Amino acid sequence: MITPTQSMTQPYAQTQSGTQSQTSALTSDFETFLLLMTTQAQNQDPLEPMDSSEYASQLAQFSMVEQQVQTNDLLAGLSQGSVNLEELASWVGMDVRTAGEFHFDGTPETLFAQADPAAEDASIVIRGGDGTVIDRVAVPTTATEFTWAGTDSDGSPLPAGTYSATLESYDGEELLSEQLVSVYNQVIEAQVVDDTILLTLESGQVVPAGTVTAVRTGA
Repeated sequence: MITPTQSMTQPYAQTQSGTQSQTSALTSDFETFLLLMTTQAQNQDPLEPMDSSEYASQLAQFSMVEQQVQTNDLLAGLSQGSVNLEELASWVGMDVRTAGEFHFDGTPETLFAQADPAAEDASIVIRGGDGTVIDRVAVPTTATEFTWAGTDSDGSPLPAGTYSATLESYDGEELLSEQLVSVYNQVIEAQVVDDTILLTLESGQVVPAGTVTAVRTGA
């Protein structure tokens, strides 16, 4: 059984902000110090060369500045890594809305989809994890949110498991479009692969974070 429902969920967006380090300024000072020291060495009077103790002091200062630049670069890298870990951790446990399979746990499931604007009729088709059609239900073309009770065409309760649903749009007998409905799944793992955040969902799917259209607090 599938019934149209009114949307009560507001998309949730996350924003991030950051600040730039002062490494570039320190690097500039380091380069300026190196240039001055080199120029001083090149233009010293051969008859009155620079005092060795003064030269050693400048070398020590040079070494200290160089170490500070390297330390700042290392800290900047560690800071960036921490931000990535915090971002990954923020996904885990959240419910995200994506198009694809969903995990049915025995409670009614909310499905999101919109029929083709030119459609005269629309139907939602429920499939099991193996792709077998379980139920086909006519729905209003103007509805965008539906509640699936988790039953087959005879009204018998279905077992918990992985399911999928598509919304078919028709103009008479002509199939205009067929699209996967979107559902909420809980994120059980988040990882970075080739600079892309991949989310592993409770349904078993792995989806890029960029395909998520809404986020809400996990149950």
